[in-house]
Amino acid sequence: MKSPSASYSFTIRLQISNRPGMLGRVASAIGEAEGDIGAVDLVETTRDRTERDITVKARDSVHAQQIVTRLRHIAGVRVGHISDRTFLMHRGGKIEVHNKVPIRTRDDLSMVYTPGVARVCLAIRDDRARAFSLTIKQNMVAVVTDGTAVLGLGDIGPEAALPVMEGKAMLFKEFGGVDAFPICLATKDVDKIVETVKLIAPAFGGINLEDIAAPRCFEVEERLRKELDIPVFHDDQHGTAVVVLAALLNALRIVKKDLRRIRVVVTGVGAAGTAAIKILQSSGVRDMIGVDEHGTIYRGREQGMDFMKRWVASTTNSRRVKGTLGDALAGADVFIGLSVPGILTVTDIRRMARDPIVFAMANPEPEIRPEDAEPHVRVMATGRSDYPNQINNVLCFPGFFRGLLDSRARAVNDEMKVAAARALAACVSRSELSAEYIIPSVFNKNVAPAVAEGVVRAAHETAAARRRRSSDLSALR
Repeated sequence: MKSPSASYSFTIRLQISNRPGMLGRVASAIGEAEGDIGAVDLVETTRDRTERDITVKARDSVHAQQIVTRLRHIAGVRVGHISDRTFLMHRGGKIEVHNKVPIRTRDDLSMVYTPGVARVCLAIRDDRARAFSLTIKQNMVAVVTDGTAVLGLGDIGPEAALPVMEGKAMLFKEFGGVDAFPICLATKDVDKIVETVKLIAPAFGGINLEDIAAPRCFEVEERLRKELDIPVFHDDQHGTAVVVLAALLNALRIVKKDLRRIRVVVTGVGAAGTAAIKILQSSGVRDMIGVDEHGTIYRGREQGMDFMKRWVASTTNSRRVKGTLGDALAGADVFIGLSVPGILTVTDIRRMARDPIVFAMANPEPEIRPEDAEPHVRVMATGRSDYPNQINNVLCFPGFFRGLLDSRARAVNDEMKVAAARALAACVSRSELSAEYIIPSVFNKNVAPAVAEGVVRAAHETAAARRRRSSDLSALR
């Protein structure tokens, strides 16, 4: 059963009869309904009643309603206004634009706008590269989606995707000092997506593709990479892959296994799964098997294949294993799940090699519940924040784009991704490393600068950088 979560928390205003023990009865009712009480705030008190705001975490919307219903049945308690804290946080949007310089005088106005701005425009006309230093392009990323593969929600459309893209922009700013703006496109047509991004690209220093369904996302990214002179990064693919590699590097330190000699099974061969396979291959993993809803992927398979799965078939499963996920896992060292809930069983895990590593990252429910898997695995990770070892893209993309922007990279390459993963893994010191701590916290302030430094270094080593290195990487703004 899921634990109560802040994402389903609410604040309820209660008018409680002023009699001894009444607040205790309220607290008991919430506890018996398995709600988690947070703040209890006094609003008003009179001789007859006390008015309080009580914040409660629930498991989901149905559970929240059950808690409220139980409170309504307490004699002497009147339920007033109920506020969903998550909806309140999103009210009116979560981001806004601020001016960096004040406009207090006529002189200020004449420099930021006409007539002084014309001089800056002409300087950029004569040297387009100066847009990086004289405009927001220096630190601005477009977060682009068509709303077809949003979180665990699927194809919900561009308007419904906007709250997620706003949240992404917040994370860029909070963790990497990167300004980002959501661009939600009302089309699923690859040509139109590519053309639109190309048309808006002059205002941005990088493009972050987000929540675009596979296999369309592969074509969009590939075409934009060829046609733009700024970096294009599909976070669902490469951000996930970077964090997976970082976590795996540290997990292998615990079980004392060699990256080049392990056997890896990846379920869910979509955007993230394919990118994970690619980065693991770039890092030296040789024995991998991809598994989808039709079973193992192998050369010659015809069912359910697209161009990316054909690529996976051509470059993995050298032993030509055919069959189910359980068949693929026989003797495997690592399970990487980027698929759907509940497909991995304890029986499957028992077929794996000694000291198995299980990354069950389906959200919101993993491929196997950690409580079921932990007695049988050495290292367990999920995509959730309420369990140890959360594999979360926020550990990658803010620092990754910080490095791309600071180096003014032309493009993203494999060397940058591997460098970012190794930098991220190194954020967990030898003394900190344990089976329950293979990846740093998303609130670790050292993560984004370390990842940025790794990306900058790789950008210069691969001649992808347009900006000379300096001792000051402009840090996190």
